[in-house]
Amino acid sequence: MKNKKLCAALMAAAFGFGFGFAAEMPLTDAATRAEIAQISVNKKGTDFKYWNKDAASYQALTAYMKDVTNPKSKNFIPKEDRIAVYDMDGTFLCETAPYYFDGMLFLNRTLHDSNYKAAASDREFAQGLEKFIRTKETGDKLGSSAPHQAAVFEGMGYPEYTAYVRHFMETPVEGLTNLKWGEAFYLPMVETIQYLQNNDFQVYVVSGSERQLVRVLVCDILHIPENRIIGTDIEIKATHQGEADGLDYAFKKGDSLERGKFVIKNLQMNKTAAIAREIGKQPVLAFGNSSGDTSMLNYTVNDNKYKSAAFFLLCDDLERELGDSKKADKCRKLAEENGWVPVSMRDDFKTIYGENVTRAAAQK
Repeated sequence: MKNKKLCAALMAAAFGFGFGFAAEMPLTDAATRAEIAQISVNKKGTDFKYWNKDAASYQALTAYMKDVTNPKSKNFIPKEDRIAVYDMDGTFLCETAPYYFDGMLFLNRTLHDSNYKAAASDREFAQGLEKFIRTKETGDKLGSSAPHQAAVFEGMGYPEYTAYVRHFMETPVEGLTNLKWGEAFYLPMVETIQYLQNNDFQVYVVSGSERQLVRVLVCDILHIPENRIIGTDIEIKATHQGEADGLDYAFKKGDSLERGKFVIKNLQMNKTAAIAREIGKQPVLAFGNSSGDTSMLNYTVNDNKYKSAAFFLLCDDLERELGDSKKADKCRKLAEENGWVPVSMRDDFKTIYGENVTRAAAQK
């Protein structure tokens, strides 16, 4: 009964933020999830639609693919070793409208969901984070949010959490017109994922966002199996487990799975450790966009028995996206220092979300 009431509340809740103009945005005109799911690129890569084909990054990717999938090439990679790893936020999903998806979900749950009362410590943190997002004053960014993000969903069952995330995916992003969170995928990067999969690559998402959230967001739309999602982890507990240690409790009839406390944030070296632990093979391709991806990208390109490459997105588009020139310049320098291929969102992409998605007037 509790679960039924919760689901009903989720469906009835009106999600809003109070960050200004978001509630006034129309919800149509962007590529739908169904349309994004239909994006495909053939094995030869001759039908990319969203890339500028004279871009050095595009040329590097397609030349790499042609080489490593050619059985006659000295750089041929057997299918079982074609492993590619992608960061999510800022690599193929928007992270700046105005903040990461998981952070916005946390703020909604903590500050704007009338069906939930957060603990004082979580609410205080959320208020500081919201102020930071509004003002960009670094003093108001109260450290890591992952434990708080886990805490406000602690005890929620998996079906209820999935419903909550899916409902929030219908929320408009801020700063861009005609775009909902569930549609905020970079179309050119979606093409690369399908291109790799059509060339028999196993694509893994290795994200700093929470694992189950990532599964809900991307598995169906990008055709990636749930077991190829790696992310920030929380405890998974049985309904009647209480505070008992997992070694002292056996799952029994009447139990279901529910969310517990924060365990580990999947960034930097934690990403590399998770890849080694869960995949068991060194990737040959990696895609990222921030310093938190450094370990994953360097693990891919250093001391690899196969020809390998890393691609690094630069948030340099100030017209079609909410870019950051200073960060983009730092990222370009980081790519040059580490031998990664820089990808300019401004110069290399024909479009990002589609032509009907533009920067909102208040953001220009």
